[in-house]
Amino acid sequence: MGKELSEMSLEELWELFPIFLVEHNDKWNIYYDEIENFLKITLSKYPIERISHIGSTAISGIWAKDIVDVLIEVSKDSDIENTAKVIEKNGFIRMSTEADRISFNRGYMKDGFADKVFHVHLRYAGDNDELYFRDYLNEHTQIAKEYERMKLQLWKLFEHNRDAYTDAKTEFVKKWTSEAKNVYTGRY
Repeated sequence: MGKELSEMSLEELWELFPIFLVEHNDKWNIYYDEIENFLKITLSKYPIERISHIGSTAISGIWAKDIVDVLIEVSKDSDIENTAKVIEKNGFIRMSTEADRISFNRGYMKDGFADKVFHVHLRYAGDNDELYFRDYLNEHTQIAKEYERMKLQLWKLFEHNRDAYTDAKTEFVKKWTSEAKNVYTGRY
């Protein structure tokens, strides 16, 4: 039978779900549209301000993990936990809860990844730096390719350590997000 995911150590989870990158695939936009429609219907009675495709699968032409990232922004005066509970009741696993940020996934199975894998990031409206980063890289392909090269180098180095993989990209992401926020002041 094997352990349930909730019974596995972080190291066991990283072994079962390694970092892997694949060439850009237009199917990611289709998967995003499907999950966005599902979330809009599921959360229709909740104060959702915006649902967005974020992460590397939302950046044209670059290699990415075969996981579609979704950002859900709720109104600042709402109870984020109420929205989180509905997301959980509809097939998502809560992965982390921080102050004003809750993350979920869908598509992680006891024997590995499902065909469609999603990470959902629930936040209050305005906590959306990923939108700026996404837009900047989509409009500056040379920076996107630089990001891709870095990710490809980090992939095998940190294949079984997601935190280290993410940490190694942080400086690059912060730099270009800051630039994007200057260029696109007030966009979001």
